[in-house]
Amino acid sequence: MTVQQAVSESVPAPRVVGRLVVLGDSTSVGLGDPLPGGRWRGFGPLLADALGGCDLTNLSRTGARIGTVRHEQLPLAAALRPDAVVVVAGMNDTMRSDFDPEQLRADLDHVVGKLLDVGAVVVLASYHDHARVFRLPASLRRALRRRVDELNAVIRSVVLARGIGCVDLDTLPGAYDLSAWSVDRLHPSELGHRMLAQGFADELELAGCAVAEPVSMVCAGGATIAAWQHVAWLVFKGIPWLWRRGSDLVPYAFTVLYRTVIGDSRHSSWATWGNYSQENSVNS
Repeated sequence: MTVQQAVSESVPAPRVVGRLVVLGDSTSVGLGDPLPGGRWRGFGPLLADALGGCDLTNLSRTGARIGTVRHEQLPLAAALRPDAVVVVAGMNDTMRSDFDPEQLRADLDHVVGKLLDVGAVVVLASYHDHARVFRLPASLRRALRRRVDELNAVIRSVVLARGIGCVDLDTLPGAYDLSAWSVDRLHPSELGHRMLAQGFADELELAGCAVAEPVSMVCAGGATIAAWQHVAWLVFKGIPWLWRRGSDLVPYAFTVLYRTVIGDSRHSSWATWGNYSQENSVNS
């Protein structure tokens, strides 16, 4: 046996993904990437195609939180004994007044642990700075940034502890280009979903899964969205959603603002505080 043969035999063959399961919230559902007829596509089908046309089961739903994934989606996913699972969840938790990082970590770790127990390769996603693509008042921007930082810390701690893959949206090439986002600036556009699918494919390949072909970044097959449809979405869906979620986040935003003010007053002069107040007024 030659050295080359010995090395070849010691390297396991790539794992063929026969069944892919997608869990999570509206991003996992595919919002932002509409198909003709009113359905959503999203990164799931694109990823399944890249894996060689494997069977896809999408158990995600809009509004889902990490606890939802644990209690509603995980039992169904585990019963399928999938080869690979992608989980995108947590942003809905950051918008709620009962945000609890310790509980989120317990729930997410349970989800990942159970999926690993049934033999799945698991990939998560951590989040970007939403303020770079979505305009918010200064106090809300700081509040959401802190929540997202805490959420990302939870996700990364589970990734590290469980030794699994994670697509980091903050460093994903092109993630901050506006073309990667739908009109609401909260969900990926078709291009954004394609970028996500390729990111997940890369992580699965690193974990030993066979990837048949790269995800095309050429947008095709989606529904054409007219300008009036963008406006209608913002008026009837986007603004009401922001109002509902913002009303839950606003009390926390005031807490963040108060703590910032107290912290600044302890370490700076009243003149510095005056400059801060003026800047906050302008940004708001």
